[in-house]
Amino acid sequence: MKVLVTGATGFVGRHLVPLLLDADHDVVVFVRDAARYDGPPGVEVVEGDIFEPATLDPAMAGVDAAYYLIHSMHAGGDFEARDRLAARNFVDAAGSAGVERLVYLGGLGEDRDQLSAHLRSRREVEHILASGAPALTTLRAAIIVGAGSASFEMVRQLATRLPVMVTPQWVETRCQPVAIADVVAYLAGVLDHPETAGETYEIGGPDVLTYREMLQRVGAQLGHAPRIVPVPVLTPRLSSYWIGLVTDVDTGVARPLIEGLKNPVVVGDDRIRDIVAVDETPFDAAVERALREEREQREKTVEPASTTPT
Repeated sequence: MKVLVTGATGFVGRHLVPLLLDADHDVVVFVRDAARYDGPPGVEVVEGDIFEPATLDPAMAGVDAAYYLIHSMHAGGDFEARDRLAARNFVDAAGSAGVERLVYLGGLGEDRDQLSAHLRSRREVEHILASGAPALTTLRAAIIVGAGSASFEMVRQLATRLPVMVTPQWVETRCQPVAIADVVAYLAGVLDHPETAGETYEIGGPDVLTYREMLQRVGAQLGHAPRIVPVPVLTPRLSSYWIGLVTDVDTGVARPLIEGLKNPVVVGDDRIRDIVAVDETPFDAAVERALREEREQREKTVEPASTTPT
């Protein structure tokens, strides 16, 4: 099957592309700068911009299924409008090219809850993609655990830097985190099951935890589980400023993430487990793997010491 991956340079896309190649798919990636793409060999690289519709046409040529892994959360306050435009350009191009299937990774959360702007935009993108001719498969996930995940990075830095943590009440909210390896296994796996076309599924790992428990478990693996004292007075806006003070996570990224933490994100429909076989990764094992990969990445970026005589 010929498969297109947008967002191939992002956290999820970098893990998905090798898995699709291993499954013997012909993979095309759509990137803004082909010269900077350092993906695995055997990938067809098409350069373009999701906001310039004409550049999508060469990427869609002959494609059977296309993954939409783009979001504009890093773009600032206008991210909802940018998400809307990008999704419309993508689904229109896919329809014109005769693409049969689309696959989208959205956010877990009940529609009846007061969704954050971030999750509301994810849901709107989902509706736009479903409005086109190709059949859409949506997978909805909560926090994805892996090196490079913005939400996991926020949790890791909080657990690392604060031995005693005065936190907002959202630390008691329940969440079902999922390892990045499991996420891409589900994303790739749905292509082998035509019955998943036109369907929406919820994916998660085997553990349901509060954010307090996640912070403490990550801290324990780092050698210093924090003491957590929740208080009711920190609003989402104040929480995002607080995150910005004690971590390297940008406030513009932290705020939409934080706003979504007030609602439980637990799988309520696990039909996908009966369709796509995935050996689910326990939370502690996923954290161990993510921390190991982060250490390896840091070691690769450390420059060798100078040997110039002083």
